[in-house]
Amino acid sequence: MPGIRTLLRPRWLVLAALTALLATALLAVGSASAADPSAAPAATAAATAPAATQPVAAGESPAPSATPEPQPLRAAQPTDPWSTLNWLFTPIFQTLFLILAGFYAITGNVVIAIIALTLIIRLVTFRLSTRQIVSQQRMQKVAPELRALTKELERRHKGDRQAVYQATQAFYKERGVSPTSGCLPSLLQMGMLIPMYSVIRVGLTNYDPSAMLGVFGVKLVPLTCPAHFDAAGQVIKSLPCINTVVAGIDMGKEQVLFTLSLIGFPLGVSVLAIIAAALQVLQSRMMMPPSAENDPSASTQRSMMIFMPLISILYGGVLPAGLFVYWIVTSLFSIVQQYLIIGWGATFPIFGWSPAFAHNTTPRFPVTMPEPADAGKSLAATRYKPEERWAAAASTVRPNPHRRASRRGRRR
Repeated sequence: MPGIRTLLRPRWLVLAALTALLATALLAVGSASAADPSAAPAATAAATAPAATQPVAAGESPAPSATPEPQPLRAAQPTDPWSTLNWLFTPIFQTLFLILAGFYAITGNVVIAIIALTLIIRLVTFRLSTRQIVSQQRMQKVAPELRALTKELERRHKGDRQAVYQATQAFYKERGVSPTSGCLPSLLQMGMLIPMYSVIRVGLTNYDPSAMLGVFGVKLVPLTCPAHFDAAGQVIKSLPCINTVVAGIDMGKEQVLFTLSLIGFPLGVSVLAIIAAALQVLQSRMMMPPSAENDPSASTQRSMMIFMPLISILYGGVLPAGLFVYWIVTSLFSIVQQYLIIGWGATFPIFGWSPAFAHNTTPRFPVTMPEPADAGKSLAATRYKPEERWAAAASTVRPNPHRRASRRGRRR
């Protein structure tokens, strides 16, 4: 339907713009250290730190080392556009890193620290995510009426998309729903991936994060880094301050069981990535709208249900294992939250299987529709149902009592 497609375009444009912004920020995060040789930024990977120079005799030119030397974790300096963008992300990075380091100092387990940090993030954004779920459910409830309205408006305003758009917006206002109210939580969840990636990839793997453990010279987290020395008495900078290995898995690095060849490219297979993808499928299926013909929004949501988990699996050999722990906990939290609001939703049947516990499930906090505002006054409220259109058309036809019963006797 052209009317629905027109309404969906701005939402996709916003999502595309934010994705481009996040990609730009990630590029800045990865290249800031090369632009600022004087500091290793807080959101920069240790592998991109500036190359250190070896001590040389007087009069000789310093030669860069073959491998870059790890640098202590500290904030970037805004000396150029990239480092300035990286510097702007520093408060978010430091806040998340302080919480993560604090839980690690208490528990001594980095996985528990990541889970605790994830739960705090989800509790802070709980109200926003609840509004997103409620908004999606309300949009699904009015979707059949909206499709009928769109057909009627397109018949009434042929070629006038602006009139169709205005009437549809009046319908949204009348029913008390908004198609864009659920976008902000999704954008926030997407935006949290970059700082969480930096905290796990950079903060957890750094050998000296002491500069990021305090604010204005006050140390907030009592974390002491153990000193590791080699045979020559030099500090081993490749060992992180925080113990990132749990159950044989390094949370600061990729967890790859084996590698597959996908169209000539190596694909690392991660168990954590597969678990995260399966939970994303379950989370998306619960929110799936009922199937309906010619419904672009439902088709798009079904495509995203397959596309997003596939992306998670593809990134399994690239992203650190700790980020998938964050992803798994986030999905589990969302599944429980959705169950309290909509029950099992459209989860079952799966391959024809519908368990008994999924039947007649009553949500703890069911979604209700708001009272219509200005009912009957909007342009959307003046639409006709098919039977009403036929009755209106019949009422405008005047009977002709002088019409002949047959064609006999008609003059030629």
